[in-house]
Amino acid sequence: MDYPPRIRELLERAGATQGDAVVVTAKGRPYPGVLMPHHSFSGEDVLTVKLGNGYNVGILSGDVEAIRVSAKASPAKAERRLPSPRAGRPTLAVLGTGGTIASYVDYRTGAVHPAVTAEELVFSVPDLLDVGNLRARVIYGIYSEDLKPENWRHLAREAAAELEGGAAGVVIPHGTDTLHFTTAALAFMLRDLTGPVVVVGSQRSSDRPSSDAASNLLAAAHVAAANLGEVVAVMHGETSDADAAIHRGTKVRKMHASRRDAFRSLNAPPLGRVRPDGRVDLSERALPRSKGPVAVDDRLEPDVGMFTFYPGQRPSEVAGILQGLRGAVVAGTGLGHVAHDLIPVLGKASRDGVVVVMTTQTLQGRVSMNVYDTGRDLLKAGVVSGEDMLPETAYVKLMWVLAHTRDPAEAARAMATNVAGELNPSIGLPEFAE
Repeated sequence: MDYPPRIRELLERAGATQGDAVVVTAKGRPYPGVLMPHHSFSGEDVLTVKLGNGYNVGILSGDVEAIRVSAKASPAKAERRLPSPRAGRPTLAVLGTGGTIASYVDYRTGAVHPAVTAEELVFSVPDLLDVGNLRARVIYGIYSEDLKPENWRHLAREAAAELEGGAAGVVIPHGTDTLHFTTAALAFMLRDLTGPVVVVGSQRSSDRPSSDAASNLLAAAHVAAANLGEVVAVMHGETSDADAAIHRGTKVRKMHASRRDAFRSLNAPPLGRVRPDGRVDLSERALPRSKGPVAVDDRLEPDVGMFTFYPGQRPSEVAGILQGLRGAVVAGTGLGHVAHDLIPVLGKASRDGVVVVMTTQTLQGRVSMNVYDTGRDLLKAGVVSGEDMLPETAYVKLMWVLAHTRDPAEAARAMATNVAGELNPSIGLPEFAE
């Protein structure tokens, strides 16, 4: 985007252009940094400079006393290509989908851009080339909330193709907001994995000093080369730049809007850690690589819904939600409860062939519907216990189960059968501590 008139006049007078190193003096104070492009959300009279600490500062044009160019922007670099494979190193496949992690800083201008080519994605973290031979493709370039079940199916097929094509592991950079839906979906759709499928995101964009993009992506690459045969999420394990945590795909959830350690394993400890030196420590619970071949079972039933119970929820609202569905997941209270006047609605849906699965809003812990009358009434009405599954995991699993059977009784049995580590026989203090 071109600069607005007032800003353009100041820059032309100083002979400054986007990407130049400048010192802007405003109200007697110097602001040394890189001249940033004008953003469509910036004010018409705001000049933006990226300071040496990585943060941007906006300066009102009326406050600018002088602009001095200390260094002109370097010319654009020629397009770089991934190096040729080297013998004796694992081949890692990178499948980009978008999100905060799939952006890089153009250090000529200080601007942040989405990585639209495989090379941009990899060269945003050059240390990746030290982990193994890389091949990369951008599958999608969209926000994670715009991903649909058909995108999950496509990713499953692409990941399987990479593993069958000789990749030791697959890394999927992904937006964080729905990352845990994608890991659960891939975990149910992929079997006999000959290497890990590692979904990774970042909470802070790459232009921020506190960005976790590079460290998370590098940790994911190390996990992709490890002896692991599961779908996992790899994210910061704490707020510092110490360990990254390896979460089972069906047991992970985003638990904070912005913290770098926003992701947690719930009702299960992490499968392992990635140390700052790149060492991957896996627990005995982690599944090793399979001999293959990788199997893809990507059928999903689209007519499945999910809703959260709240006090005062009207029976007519719930009936409307269930209309036309083949299955629904309810995030109930505590041990798996809803208000008594909703039970007849859920019972009618069950009798009509809708599979209704109960989970808990508390996230940690297990649904136990035999303790109180409310739970027992729900069981009598045909509601299926979701055990210790997260609501999102139960939602994806129900889509997968109902694509394989139209018999509600068989679907209930399948929901109670462990497929991808989504069900635990018991939950102890170590699991709750996470």
